[in-house]
Amino acid sequence: MIELLLTPLQYPFMQNALAVAVISAAVCGMLSAWLVLMGWSLMGEAVANSILPGIVLAFIVGLPLGVGAFVFGMSAVALIGLLGQTTALKRDTTIGVVFTSLFALGLVLMSTVTTLTHLQHILFGNVLGTSRADLYQVAALGAVTTTVLLLKRRDFTLLAFDRTYARAIGLPVGALTGVLLVLLALTTVTALQTLGVILVVAALVIPGATAFLVVRSFGAMLALSAAVGAVAAVTGVYASYWWDVSTGGSIVLAATAQFTLAYLFSPRRGLIARAWRRRRPAPRLAE
Repeated sequence: MIELLLTPLQYPFMQNALAVAVISAAVCGMLSAWLVLMGWSLMGEAVANSILPGIVLAFIVGLPLGVGAFVFGMSAVALIGLLGQTTALKRDTTIGVVFTSLFALGLVLMSTVTTLTHLQHILFGNVLGTSRADLYQVAALGAVTTTVLLLKRRDFTLLAFDRTYARAIGLPVGALTGVLLVLLALTTVTALQTLGVILVVAALVIPGATAFLVVRSFGAMLALSAAVGAVAAVTGVYASYWWDVSTGGSIVLAATAQFTLAYLFSPRRGLIARAWRRRRPAPRLAE
């Protein structure tokens, strides 16, 4: 067993891949806790899918792909806000309009590029191809996101639970919301190399959903969300090495397996526990 775990780590590319995957998935897991509580899962999907045209344009003009991804991620957030303010459409509708339109634009731009191998890696992830420079970039972005989340943890938590009360006590609700959206864009860029555009949404939703089913306090939920992401990353990277399957897909399936276990066996909100409580006879009152 130990040999199975240590053998892949003899290779530098596996060391880079494992480190990048764990950092990306853990950071996504942390942010996932807030996204789930705030009902922002669709917003995460919108940002993740809207960055595709930015990536393609950055590739065409020779800029770092992360720059194009971040710019278009923030542009998507701005467009969603603009449509919400200038129309009577509900937020889920404006999100659907923006992210599907931008994703379609990205696909059209991709069709004009002759060399698609690198762009396909962005779509589906290529963690086994990460370099030491990629690791440093992911670590830096992850450190920035984690630091801000932890420093402003109390404010973000209050924002998630009671936006009206947060505004009443003088918290800058608009500014805090903007910071969270910027962190969402940064986190999406961080996870691109590992999961790709298509699967990064799962990393921003599944860990938080899993933790929500298991624990009671938000502090525990935050820690468990990050742990679920990290465990999924390790499992997925090893699965992709030994079985020669998609790394990003393996990571997401590992996270899905943890969610399934929580859904079935969580002592608080699990399906089996709830069914057991319904079947137990009600206690009799003392005569």
